[in-house]
Amino acid sequence: MLPTPLAQLFPISSFELGFTTFAHSESPTSITDHNLNIISVPLRDSSLGVHKNTPFLTHDVVCPPPSIHPSSDDPRLAWEAKYPKGSCSPSTKTPGGMGFYLGGSEKIVDLLKHGHPTEAIFGYRVMFEKGWDWVKGGKLPGIYGGIGDAAYGCSGGRQKNRCKCFDVRLMWRRDGLGELYAYLPINETNTNALLAVPHSTTNHQYGISVGCGAWAFEPGVWTTVAERIKLNDIGKHNGELQLWINGVSVIHAKGLIFREDEKSHIKGMHFQTFFGGHEPDWASPKDQHAWFADVSGAIIR
Repeated sequence: MLPTPLAQLFPISSFELGFTTFAHSESPTSITDHNLNIISVPLRDSSLGVHKNTPFLTHDVVCPPPSIHPSSDDPRLAWEAKYPKGSCSPSTKTPGGMGFYLGGSEKIVDLLKHGHPTEAIFGYRVMFEKGWDWVKGGKLPGIYGGIGDAAYGCSGGRQKNRCKCFDVRLMWRRDGLGELYAYLPINETNTNALLAVPHSTTNHQYGISVGCGAWAFEPGVWTTVAERIKLNDIGKHNGELQLWINGVSVIHAKGLIFREDEKSHIKGMHFQTFFGGHEPDWASPKDQHAWFADVSGAIIR
């Protein structure tokens, strides 16, 4: 039987190839005993295809503090994100969090570049420090893709070349309410499909907030995130976007258009987090920390 965190990171019945930085309490190699074709890799930039790192932000590998409910499967190592008092988005005077892109293990990156998979899942575990102040909200990592370099920067109110990119990060909102924050090609089909998810809203400039309150984060507790996308066939609206929290499917949107061109592909994860929004009323009211661990992913087909 799979350790619970690993089962929650891969809440699917089968896949072509996967990777994870999760290390079982008994043995890191025990993952291979389940014949799931999962590659175990260290939590290291060079092992995960990390690139386009925001240079003035850090993501040091640390031993995270104990959770409120300690478990033998709690992460031993994690990336630490720092949110200084007054910090907001990376474009503001006081930036915070961290930001980069990753593809996964070497074999996964090769498949993403040359195999052009149409369905994949990526995930991680996150813990906000005890006493965390949510303010109005902030961004969390999610899957991205598109055509070449146009896939990057598919956020921040971007309107240009939105047909050439997609970015489905997560957000926390007031009181720790969670949602998907989707940037997809702008069209009526996507808008209608995403707004069909309860408690979803949109505006003319930014991404669509999907399923706000479908789950809630709790400070001092590890939350396991797994996100799956299935690209649409060109000329059809049969794409899918699904999110599991702690192994429970909380959002599943169908009938989506992720791409209008065969050159648009899944790239990996936009591993970004910060408070905001851009305005001061989004900023962290004190120095705060969050930890990200057990980075995982799989090519489904």
